[in-house]
Amino acid sequence: MQYHPDRNKAPDAEEKFIEISEAYAVLSDDQKRQQYDTPEHAGFDQRYTREDIFRGADFDSIFRDLGGGSGIGDLFSIFFEGRGFSGQEYGERQARGQDLAYDLEITLEDAATGAEKEIDVPRTEKCDVCRGTGASPGTSPHECPRCRGTGKIRNVRKGGFATFVQVTPCPACKGEGRLIDTPCRKCRGTGLVERERKITVRIPPGIDDGYQLRLQGEGEAPPHGDTTGNLYVQIHVTPHRDFRRKGDDLLYNLKITYPQAALGAEVQVPTLEGATTLKIRPGTQPREILKLRDKGMPRLRGYGRGDLLVRADIIVPEKLTQKQRALLEQLAAELDTDVKTRSHKLFGL
Repeated sequence: MQYHPDRNKAPDAEEKFIEISEAYAVLSDDQKRQQYDTPEHAGFDQRYTREDIFRGADFDSIFRDLGGGSGIGDLFSIFFEGRGFSGQEYGERQARGQDLAYDLEITLEDAATGAEKEIDVPRTEKCDVCRGTGASPGTSPHECPRCRGTGKIRNVRKGGFATFVQVTPCPACKGEGRLIDTPCRKCRGTGLVERERKITVRIPPGIDDGYQLRLQGEGEAPPHGDTTGNLYVQIHVTPHRDFRRKGDDLLYNLKITYPQAALGAEVQVPTLEGATTLKIRPGTQPREILKLRDKGMPRLRGYGRGDLLVRADIIVPEKLTQKQRALLEQLAAELDTDVKTRSHKLFGL
């Protein structure tokens, strides 16, 4: 009730009211709440439209119990900018600008450390000449006398015992509810102009591919009203040449020789912060996973980092010198392993 637009006339009250209402609609639905609580909740807004989120939420009884005067129709006019579930119009005119979407490609290093990216976004903004009124400087729009500012005309006709009411946009003001005698030359009376705006996007450490960031108020300006839409930035992380991400962990394939796997070794492996030493234990098996703790990605929620999981890929040489072949044959004999070789001809056997 604190942020209800009927009681709070602050510029950001309506937006806060919508955010609080969205939170209630999600928390009061067990299925939506469970999906929101999963680590992949950033895709929640992609799975549910605003209509889906609010569908089934009992706001009418809540505000009635709290002493609020708004009915469910009034709430829908706020939530859906004049669009009900069935397409019925509840609001008079659009009071909030359209949302925008932007696809942003970043590197895995950007996702690990966080970054600030400057993007160019074409959008509509209030005309700086008429300040969004649509009227030439020194003049002002005036109320349409035909519809008295409602933007609509009601046609009532009776047929027998029935009364039919048809509501249509006012033909005089074209549904605007106001008339402009001298339109602004720059925006031609619309009150809006097209501009390309540079916007800084702050990327939090640990963000993953497919996450969506909301930049409040960075969308388009509305034809009437002061609340601009939001900008939704979809994050795309480019594939890395060394690492593959799995949750908060990073996967890396390390090529080692058979002697290194059998005898053990210390090798250098890359991390996002630079090379580090990895100890290979004697007897390491092919495709065995070796773990470097806290060398993965920062956790987007909570503290700490994931691990770097190093998979041992044992290299088998394609060509051997005569000496190398003889040594391997000697090892095979020691291990009582039958191998097919061509060295018998060397000894006349």
